[in-house]
Amino acid sequence: MYSKCPGQDMRNLRISVHKCPNCGAEVEIFSDEIRVKCPKCKKYVYKERVPSCIEWCTSAPQCLGKEKWEELMGTKKKEPG
Repeated sequence: MYSKCPGQDMRNLRISVHKCPNCGAEVEIFSDEIRVKCPKCKKYVYKERVPSCIEWCTSAPQCLGKEKWEELMGTKKKEPG
């Protein structure tokens, strides 16, 4: 059994504003996100790259749940349609 990761506690989430490198729009990224789509141009905006436990920890898929881990890592397959 895994204990809840403190980074997933909603009380510990932080937000930062990043500039989209494609269109220059301001994009909000929460501390539990690696990337988000720009609301203006729909291109991905990434945080400054600091390795996250999501990327290197072998228990991350179990800790976060496989679906959330795949979503954050960008490997989740999209449903057809």
